[in-house]
Formats: sequence, structure tokens, C-alpha cells
Amino acid sequence: MNTNRKPALAVLVALTIALAACSGATEESALNPTTAVPATSPFAGPITDGEGEVRILAWPGYAENGAVDPEADWVAPFTEATGCAATVREIGSSDEAAALMATGAWDVVSASGDITGTLISEQNVQPINTNLLTNYDDLIPELRGQQWNTQDGVVYGVPHGRAANILVFNPREISPAPTSWGITWDSNSAAAGKVTAYDSPIYIADAALYLMSKEPDLGITNPYALDETQFAAAIELLRNQQKILLDYWSDFDRQVAELVSGEVAVTGSWQVIANAVAAEGGKVDSVKPKEGATGWSDSWMIGSRTPNVNCAYKWIDWITSPAVNAQAAEFFGEAPANPLACAETSNPDHCAVYFATAPKYWSDVYFWTTPSSTCLDGRTGVTCVPYAKWKAAWADLRERFRE
Repeated sequence: MNTNRKPALAVLVALTIALAACSGATEESALNPTTAVPATSPFAGPITDGEGEVRILAWPGYAENGAVDPEADWVAPFTEATGCAATVREIGSSDEAAALMATGAWDVVSASGDITGTLISEQNVQPINTNLLTNYDDLIPELRGQQWNTQDGVVYGVPHGRAANILVFNPREISPAPTSWGITWDSNSAAAGKVTAYDSPIYIADAALYLMSKEPDLGITNPYALDETQFAAAIELLRNQQKILLDYWSDFDRQVAELVSGEVAVTGSWQVIANAVAAEGGKVDSVKPKEGATGWSDSWMIGSRTPNVNCAYKWIDWITSPAVNAQAAEFFGEAPANPLACAETSNPDHCAVYFATAPKYWSDVYFWTTPSSTCLDGRTGVTCVPYAKWKAAWADLRERFRE
């Protein structure tokens, strides 16, 4: 998945996906794959002083060392506090993260829900002993023990934050304000030709979400649990959407520029992008439509073959502590996973803007989860479409659009 997600506002221009923020003595080029046997049970502990290093794969903005913004540095203080020198590589896509974790050369990763299931099933991450994490019990209950970070009751991921995929629109062109995702799907949309859609296989879930209310007879209750009939309906909706699409988007900066210029009138996007457009002088409003929304809650996961398990646990406890979780969430532009972080943000309104502690807001947000042949909605006697087929179908859709 090409997410190309970037932090908000002042750092947008300064940060590029290619930036590798290293805060330790080990260069990325020196990291070697390992053939060590994967750990299949949680680390028993106790956590010791550590191995002296930790190798981190992270979305841009999640593990900052001051290279982009001197005031954004929670990696160097981590090393000072723990003695674990941190090597950080920023990932540009979930596929890249999955491939790198498969080498065994990385200790921890901030993984989105579209690949967490794959990382678990391929034994590239290990179960986590949450009893060893002092901040785990403080994290928002609705983000712990979920399908995107847990399997068969075993925890594999620790929540970092959350955000919804919302409808962003230009009120000068779209009036009255839309209340439904229909404006991005209907062939007679008032925004036809000025609509963009997210460029990722996981976007198929957005089509399924719309069909949940548009065609209830399909019986979709979880947009990541689609049988063959439901999946075919979602693909057909996506094919029809191409008639009104300007393009697909994955690049943060381009999405902001197109909304500022007015080239794009409506799109499924993120609150951080709406904020960035406003900061650039553009005019957009945003809404979570009546059908609800998809969303993402990234999880910190530990490599199954890490030799630095103590430092890995230290990093996860550090990044989920109130003060550090506040810095990361505010810098990136999302709701923190630790509600105690809301008292630590430099902008006292940050948590209100991102609905951090508003349970009702999240009640109809369906967080990215890796689709599997075992239906995630609990159905038995039926096979659901696994993510490999989602990816193949998406490649076909994109090829059709280019023709």
C-alpha cells in the first residue's frame, strides 16, 4: 500500500519519504538479514538494561530525532534514558514495511492494519507480553486487543494512535455540504471530474462501507470481511466510480496542493490534510458522513527474530508514554492512543480536533484490518476474500483506469 503519509503543517515540505533519520551508531547499510528462529511466545522478562541498540521501522513523524524539526526529537532522549541507540528507517508503504520485517533485520515496526495480519501469519512479529509495558493499561481500551493487533486472544501490537478517513470538500464548489459518501460514488455526482480516491487495495473497504447502507441486502457488516458476492459488488462500485474520478491519490503534498488549487473538489482524506490545506490558504470543510468511515490505528510490533528484545520493549513503553505519545501524535496529526497524552500536547485543543477521547465519534469507524479467508465478521461456512486477492483486484482496477 502506498500511503506516503507525512506529518502536518510546518514540516510538510521539509520531510520526504526518503529521509532516513538515524540516531545510533549503526548505519542502515550495515543491517543484515537473519535466519534466527522466530519467537512464537511472548518474552517472559524481566526487562534488563538492554542490548545497547534498537532498529526501528516507522512511518514518517513517528520516531523523530530532530532532523526535520529541531524541536521534534523524542529519539535522542530515549537513547539517553535507556542506553539503547536507535537506528530509524522511515517507511513509505505498508508493503515496504512487510518486506523489511521479513528479513529479520529490524526490531520494531509501526504497522498499519492492512499488513498486521500478514506480519502475524508469516511469523515476522512476536507475541507481546503486555505485563512488561508500564503504559499499556492506560491506552484507550477500544484500541487494545482488536482484530488488527491481536490474533486468537494473543496480543501482537500496541496501539500508537488513530484517525478516521473523512470526506474533505471545497464548500465553494459543493453546496450544500454533503452528508453522504455518495458524492464520491454516484455517477451523477455534483463533483464529477473533480473527485479523487485513495490509491490502495484497502480502499476496497471504503466501497464496502458505502454498500453496507446503500445495498443492505448484500449483508455486509464488516467492510474487511467480504465473501465473493460482496467483494464483486464492491469491485463493481469501484469500476463505476472511475467514470467520475479525476485521479487516485497517495502523495500527501500533491493531495494538499490539489485541494488548495481547487482542482479537487471532494475526496476521502484525513483531518491532518484538511488542516494542512487551511494552513496553505485553501478552503475546505470536512465531515464524517452518515454511513461512518474507515480509519487506521497503527500498532507497534516486535520482530520475531530480534536480538534486541529488551530495547524493543523499552522503545514501545517510551513511545506510548503520555509525554512522548503526545509529541508524536501532535507532530504527525492524529489522536494519541494514550488519553493521558491529551494533557501533554502543546496545543491544548489537539485532542478535541482529533476526537481523541470522544467514544461516540469512533463508534462507526472501521479501522484497517487485514482481510483473510476466515471471515472477520464471525461468519462460518463461508469463505471470505483474502487480502492477496484484494491486491490483485486493485492492480487490475488501476490498470483499467490508465487505459
